[in-house]
Amino acid sequence: MAYNTIALNNVYNYYMTTYAPRSSSRYDTHKKSELRNIYNTIVKINKESPLYKLDNSSESKSFAVGIKEDARELRNVIASLGGLDEEKILNKKASYSSNEDIATVTFTGEHPEQMEVSSYELEVRALASNQVNTGVFLPNTKVSLPPDTYSFDVHINDLNYEFQYSIKEGETNRSVQNRLAKLISNADIGLNADVLEDGNGNSALRLRSVSEGLKDGHSSIFLVSDDFTSKREGSVSYFGLDQMTRPAANAEFLLNGKQLTSQSNSFSIDNLFDVTLKGLSSSKGDTATIGLKTDVESLTENVSDLVKGYNSFIRHTAEYSDDFSGSRRLLGEMRGITARYHSQFDILGLNLQENGTIEIDKGELRHAAFSEYAKEDFSAIRNFANTLVRKMDQVSLNPMDYVNKTIIAYKNPGKNYATPYITSAFSGMLFNSYC
Repeated sequence: MAYNTIALNNVYNYYMTTYAPRSSSRYDTHKKSELRNIYNTIVKINKESPLYKLDNSSESKSFAVGIKEDARELRNVIASLGGLDEEKILNKKASYSSNEDIATVTFTGEHPEQMEVSSYELEVRALASNQVNTGVFLPNTKVSLPPDTYSFDVHINDLNYEFQYSIKEGETNRSVQNRLAKLISNADIGLNADVLEDGNGNSALRLRSVSEGLKDGHSSIFLVSDDFTSKREGSVSYFGLDQMTRPAANAEFLLNGKQLTSQSNSFSIDNLFDVTLKGLSSSKGDTATIGLKTDVESLTENVSDLVKGYNSFIRHTAEYSDDFSGSRRLLGEMRGITARYHSQFDILGLNLQENGTIEIDKGELRHAAFSEYAKEDFSAIRNFANTLVRKMDQVSLNPMDYVNKTIIAYKNPGKNYATPYITSAFSGMLFNSYC
């Protein structure tokens, strides 16, 4: 059982790094009722699906997984603009920072129309920083340590990790440093390691914490030692792995005149704004004002974000059009969706392009937002967004509908039964690619 769990984790990690490097969001989580509906839909798809002979090439696998992830991405973009409720879609309030060199901001509050949201004045005195250990600069000559198996311990995030490695006869300082850099970085314990050069042929191993800031009562984020390690000691002092050259520090700032600190350069204000510090205030009183944009500005920004997500999906899908007829079919279906709203789009300054993307005339869009008919005019873009959500759900649930395949046999009409055929074929791609 433990082996199977490890294997599944490896497959999932391969999938996420190879096909889906995009970060997940809160819209990737689901209620039990939503998962039940997804399951029932998959069962129905499998029940009605004929038996196929699938294109088993690596390109076909990449295409199937790719369009599923692109569909998930577009759905999440739409969800982030006010949720998936048909009445609230595209109603997200947009935030602003008057000085993005100091801080950027995203509004994360719920139902702002029911409450008064104040603005905030932010003055940044210091940014949070990570810990850096820079080792001894050594020439690219034979390692002075005797050949043997060495180990050292890293204490980070209240956990201890032991690293073991061997130094062989004739190895150079540079080769061992490069090996240690890969060993530490690939361990994924919250440290990145690389090798620095000083311009004179010497090199040193540098360790940097991923996290920033210091917890209360702590003087460092990580410690490196081989005092009580299981294998031979001596490599820590030789390479200088324990030499802290920059201690971690917390961010310091004034929020509406009140002095505060944060362990990270990203933090939340009153569960309303997610703030990311970018730079220091140039002088005392140099602040960034954080608040909400007007309804018109919010709506036009939401439309711009929707179009940007839609165009990204169209471009990614078009990349497969030369090799997969399913890609061309999907592009045609997307053009069919936009064609329904062509006349309304013209009023809003949304111009359909020959390649299927949408170009925004921001002047016309803003003019439409101020029009007395804005509510009626913008209902079309909300209907468009709702239609896209339904389409992306369909693509996500059955991306195999678009891969190259040959029908072998239809099921007996009236006597269909549910099988895991389609979903097994899609899931198997992940394992086949990994193995």
